[in-house]
This record gives sequence, structure tokens and C-alpha cells, in this order.
Amino acid sequence: MAIREKEPHFVLLPFMAQGHMIPMVDIARLLAKRGLTITILTTPHNAGRFKSVIDRATGSGLNIHIFHLKFPSSEVGLPDGCENFDMLPSVDDAANFFTATAMLNEQVEEMLRQLKPPPSCLIADMCFPWATDVALKLQIPRILFHGTSCFTLLCMHMLAICKDWEAITSDTETFVVPGLPDRFELTKAQLRGTPNDPDSDWKLEPEYIKETENQRERLWCVGPVSLCNKDYSDKAERGNKASIGEHDCLKWLDSKEPGSVVYVCLGSLTRLPTSQLIELGLALEASNRPFIWVLRNTSEELQTWILEEKFEERIRDRGLLVRGWAPQVLILSHLSIGVFLTHCGWNSTLEGITAGVPMITWPFFADQFFNEKFIVNVIKTGIRVGVEEPVFFGHEENAGVKVKSDEIKRVIEKLMDGEEEGNERRKRAKELGEMAKRAVEEEGSSYLNMSLFIEDVMAEQANSGGLDQEK
Repeated sequence: MAIREKEPHFVLLPFMAQGHMIPMVDIARLLAKRGLTITILTTPHNAGRFKSVIDRATGSGLNIHIFHLKFPSSEVGLPDGCENFDMLPSVDDAANFFTATAMLNEQVEEMLRQLKPPPSCLIADMCFPWATDVALKLQIPRILFHGTSCFTLLCMHMLAICKDWEAITSDTETFVVPGLPDRFELTKAQLRGTPNDPDSDWKLEPEYIKETENQRERLWCVGPVSLCNKDYSDKAERGNKASIGEHDCLKWLDSKEPGSVVYVCLGSLTRLPTSQLIELGLALEASNRPFIWVLRNTSEELQTWILEEKFEERIRDRGLLVRGWAPQVLILSHLSIGVFLTHCGWNSTLEGITAGVPMITWPFFADQFFNEKFIVNVIKTGIRVGVEEPVFFGHEENAGVKVKSDEIKRVIEKLMDGEEEGNERRKRAKELGEMAKRAVEEEGSSYLNMSLFIEDVMAEQANSGGLDQEK
């Protein structure tokens, strides 16, 4: 049996949610820049969200292909065309959505069998546990992709093997997370969520990467992958087509003083109650600073308040409301941005770090409370807004007001007004931004880790035989 020469062909299978797809598309482009053939498997709607970015990449000579999967929406009781987690009519439909993703396994296996050249590996999101069986059947390496930090991974691992905290009966009583290089306290309420995996630079969290490597077979830290977006259009369309033109956005930012703008974005899934959003809007107005406020899900009640209170007229000279998707990487990289009020999703956290922007942390669920600890206590580039309890996805409307406008305004001032703590955290943020840029440059830590990753996969494929065996 002769084995023909293996051509590197990496297949990526991102989960159908923005926070999962965005870094996977960046990774696809980074791998393609190393001369690899890349195939992305996704559904037609999700492919449309990043089509323009991939079109520009292929236009520049990168070998990236998109193959469509038929998403079985109607078979599980979802509306036709409901192909992304942010399209669910209700949080009650989440289980049906995951059922639909589990039904993709046969399609994926058949596509992998037909692809030419044969796949060298399958990089599949953690939300596709069945991908491991598919890869084993086809004798190709399965690379598990998550989307968060080594800090979160290690916290979750230590909590899984040391369960003393489970004896605590109160959701609000604090306990120390065991086995970490530093001392951190959490509550049981803050643990409710699902962690993900590394897209972080080793210099950013060296102690946590070392400990995570001790717990796992192999680990490649290749981020921050968002820095592959150098073109204005790629920055503007990272994740989805923006609701504001890049030129209009840049023109507005150019009119502001360096380091003066408060940028507010609380994620693609979070839906705060109108009462809390009003408090946030009043705080931004009272801060007397220019701001960009991203409103992903504007309720009729909030829109009525904005109109009746003439809010946009009151803040017209210094406030910009973006209804829908914002070009976040483009905004954060602008010199006028002074602070980022964030929900602490890991993509947003890394984007803030790489931009060298200090953060105000407002976590809601999943790994976001871990990320807040990382921002505030580990790398020390942010300040808490003061949220103690999670607000669960799909139940935000019942949460009421967690933070009053006066407190939000106070935290903005603390980080931007020249106080000692604010100065130190702004300085630290700038240093980490420069560090992140060096990591992805040629011979930087993340650049070298990407090279090692490719070498490891090709060595594994050479040993396994897999789909590229010919008789």
C-alpha cells in the first residue's frame, strides 16, 4: 500500500454562535497565510456573515473554501432558517438548537470523506462532542477548540477535582478557588455557566498556561487572533456586517480627543431590562464624556424612552448610538477610545487587551465572571462596575436594576480622571497591548506556537495514515 505525499488541509467546524465563529474565522485565515488549504464547514446563513471577509482573503491568494451544511431547523421545531444561537425565538429553544447541531454528524463525516486533498485534521468547537468519534472513524486528528483563557480552564479544572466548595449552601458566600498561582474568591452563583478554551498569548498569563499544560496533553496558545485583521474592512466586518458605515464611524472618532471616548458594548446575547439600560444611558450622559453605546437588542420600551426623553438630542454632540452590530475591533483600535465597558466575553476581553484599552467589567453569565477576575486581579487593566450575581441568558428581563447610574458614572470617573489606580491600570493596559502585538509578529510567541501546532498536526497525520492512504 503506497502512501502519497500529504498536502496540509485543515478543516474547521465552528459552533453557530458569534463568539465561537469569530475567532475560528480568524484562525482559518492565519493558517491559510502559512500556505495551508483551509475548509470551513458551516450553514448558509452563517457563511453569509463572514463571506466578505473570506472573499477578501481568497482574493489575496489564500486557499480558503466554505462548504455548506444543511441545518435541520424544522426537524427540531425551530423556524426555518434559524441557524445561529442569536436567532433563537426564546431561550427555551436552546435545547432544540443543540439537538439540531448533534444531527450534523453524518453530514460532516460525509463531507470529510469527499474533500480533496484529504483532511489533515478536524478543528471542531467544544460544542460538537460527536466530532471526536467522526475524527476517530476517519483516522484524522481532532483538535478541540474552545474560546476562552487558560485562567478559566484552570479554575474550572481545579473546581472539578476539589469539590469542597459544593458543601457551601449559600449562593452568595465566597470561597477560595483551590490550586491557583494567586488567591481568588468566587461565589456558587458566579459558577453557573460553561467555560471554553485558549486563544491567549503565553506572556499574558504564563503561570496559568504552565498549570494548564500540566493538566492537558497538548496546548497551543496562538492568540490574540483578532490582530490578523489589519485591513479597515476586515476590522469593520469582523463577525458580521456592521450597522454603521466604517467611514462614518471613523469620522466621528476622529473628531474626538485621544483617550476621551467611553465605548460600551455588552455582548451579542445579553438583553438587559429597559430599567437597567436607562440607568446606563443616564450614567453615560452624566459623565460628560463622548461615548459610543452599542444597543444590540433595542426593545420597544427602550426606544420609546429614547424618543420621549429626547435622549439622542440631549447627547447629540458627544454620544453615538449603534443599533445592531458594531465594528468593535475598528473602534477599539482608534486612539480616541479611553475605556471599554464590557460584558467580559473572552473575545471582547482579548480585543480590549490587544487595543491597549482599560476596561470596566460588567459580567453576566458563563465564563464572564472568571474573565472579570482575570482583567481586574491578574492583569490589572480594569475596574469592576460592581455586579455580584449572574444574570442568566434568557432571563435578563427579570433581573431589574443591578447597578445605578451614579455608580456607573463613579467607575467611569475612577478609571479616566487621573486617579492613581486609574493611571496605573491605563498604563498596564497600554503595556499589554504592545506585548500582544509582539506575540503575533514573526518569531513572537504566538507565531511560533502556530508553527508548532501545524508541525504537530502533520506529524500526527503522518503516523495515523488516515484518509490519504492509497492502495
